[in-house]
Amino acid sequence: MDGNTLFLRLEGPMQSWGVQESKFVVRRTAEAPTKSGVIGMLSAAMGISRFDVKQWLPFTKLKMGVRIDRPGIRWWDYHTVGAKMKMRTAEGKSKEGAMLTRREYLCDASFLVALQGDAGLIGELECAVRNPKWVLYLGRKCCPPSRPIAELGHTIGYFDNLDTALRSIAWQPRLDMAECQDSIDCLLDWQPSADQPEAPPDALIWYDVPDSFEPPSHHPRFVIRKSLSVGKDGDICVGTPLQKNTPNPLRPRADYTNSQYRERREERLQLDHRLCVFCKSPATTVQHITYRHAGGDETVDDLRSLCRLCHDAVTMIEYGLGMGLDRINPEDRYWRNRIIQKRNKIIEFRSLETRRRRFAAEEVE
Repeated sequence: MDGNTLFLRLEGPMQSWGVQESKFVVRRTAEAPTKSGVIGMLSAAMGISRFDVKQWLPFTKLKMGVRIDRPGIRWWDYHTVGAKMKMRTAEGKSKEGAMLTRREYLCDASFLVALQGDAGLIGELECAVRNPKWVLYLGRKCCPPSRPIAELGHTIGYFDNLDTALRSIAWQPRLDMAECQDSIDCLLDWQPSADQPEAPPDALIWYDVPDSFEPPSHHPRFVIRKSLSVGKDGDICVGTPLQKNTPNPLRPRADYTNSQYRERREERLQLDHRLCVFCKSPATTVQHITYRHAGGDETVDDLRSLCRLCHDAVTMIEYGLGMGLDRINPEDRYWRNRIIQKRNKIIEFRSLETRRRRFAAEEVE
């Protein structure tokens, strides 16, 4: 599909779009995606290095509009940078230490970005964002998008201007939103024209058009804030609410204190002659052969007798190897030998730990 406008959906748990006012130790975020950040994302999608200025420079000519569908919540994070950096104390001396920084993020925000330009370039970018060559992130590498950035069903189209383009896509509220909001703010590129050669007095100035990424250098652009009404008779229609992912209901936790389970437990121990299936020492407990959340039940055939040491050894090995829903088969000689070795290590460790605690108690006395 051809078109002169590309739509991006920038949505994720956290976003952070750098602003010129940010200092090294205090990194703030803009209220919406910056042109520099979006250009960097497009360059990553096409596999263009930040040093290859000639390749990404045409992206700066694209007109950009942002619709703030969900502004998000501002959140500050505490960072330490460099454990062995040279720090200067209040007395003017130099010492090694970590530098403390504070970084701001937008949490649970969602933006619709529209980019307008040459149809050929828009087509190339549309293919790139659908199949990016490098990893895409929302401002910082710690902020991955929660969904593909290509707007579903409306990736590309023909529109006269950014205002019309941003009105064309319905706003989708979430089910957990109590009421539909009345208006949505948009940030639109302003460029001089014959009818309006000068920027309006309420235009904002954003220093986010890159001249170079390394070293970073940006020049300003004019941005117009516009409010669009939402509703049946408004500028933007309301789409189908986004469905929340409802997890499957959890099975109730097993009740190991009821009389029925105790009877099955006793029957299993008697069938195994009260011997551990691994080490053949006296069994004191039972273990499920199949996990309950994998379909296991509380029948006698789904239990096996174990001593406490082998029970702990099986649990350590299964979790340590990340075996998931698989359980160790006691009839397999390899696993039986591993369980016995782990059991002996547990005995040795607990013996040493008991002696250490005894000696520590004697020293205190």
